[in-house]
Amino acid sequence: MSPLVVVAIGLVGGLGATGRFLLDGAVSERVGRSFPWGTLAVNLTGAFALGVLAGATLSEDAYRIAGVGLLGAYTTFSTWMLESHRLAEDGRLRPSVVNLIASLVAGVAVAWLGQQVGGAL
Repeated sequence: MSPLVVVAIGLVGGLGATGRFLLDGAVSERVGRSFPWGTLAVNLTGAFALGVLAGATLSEDAYRIAGVGLLGAYTTFSTWMLESHRLAEDGRLRPSVVNLIASLVAGVAVAWLGQQVGGAL
């Protein structure tokens, strides 16, 4: 991997993290914070976008920059787990389990859908 690709991954990673922050905040502001809707929206849109990239024909470097840099910084496994854990810790076991299962099932589904869309491009 060239130094230019490494720098590009870092730069677009900053964009991805900023996008995550903005979307999570906008969704949470609209629907509230009793359930982690913002993180769910981020992770599902990220899974769809990664599916599109996987289905599309990209060069190895382009896939690394967009997939690892942009979408790797945009999506967030750790926040998803932390929010699920906190829901359970607060005695809200049902929302915690819903968050875990919905994210997994919907994430796989939208990634598959994105791959179909990417393959058609």
